[in-house]
Amino acid sequence: MQRAFYILLIAIIVTTNIYASEASLSDLKNYQVNSANMVSSGEPTKQHFESLKAMGVAHVIDLIPGDRSDQVQLMKVLNLNYYNIPVEWKNPTVDNFNDYALMMKKFSLTDGKILTHCRLNWRGAVFTYLYRVIHLNEKEEIAKADLLAIWEPNDVWQAFIDKVKAQPDPVK
Repeated sequence: MQRAFYILLIAIIVTTNIYASEASLSDLKNYQVNSANMVSSGEPTKQHFESLKAMGVAHVIDLIPGDRSDQVQLMKVLNLNYYNIPVEWKNPTVDNFNDYALMMKKFSLTDGKILTHCRLNWRGAVFTYLYRVIHLNEKEEIAKADLLAIWEPNDVWQAFIDKVKAQPDPVK
């Protein structure tokens, strides 16, 4: 009887911690679970990163261009693997995506979830959609539904999607 009580108590504590972490992400812009090992979002705060780490995120791919030194420093403090791909909003490139796919494959060889983020998760939603369809062979309609739940790509981004999908896969 006492053992059952302790098992129940541990289950309650673990469940409470998981729900507390998820609740702390309720204000994270366009947070989305893309797969068991992939999440994406708008730009997280320090508290968001702490919650994400508690939920198993170990790797961060940042798609925001410009000076990212503050984020680099924060990732060192939190002991998260970090990689920045500066994707220009009006000029995403196939090379940007290929760089992303290489990092996703590299990070997926180790433990922990991978967070892809940008300012609003518009870039991130497109990159995770493409990765899921091209490299994880997920069904187009499922990955596309997740993309469209975040935003509908404009002409620049739709042309980028089409260009990436038309290229031979250099990252296999």
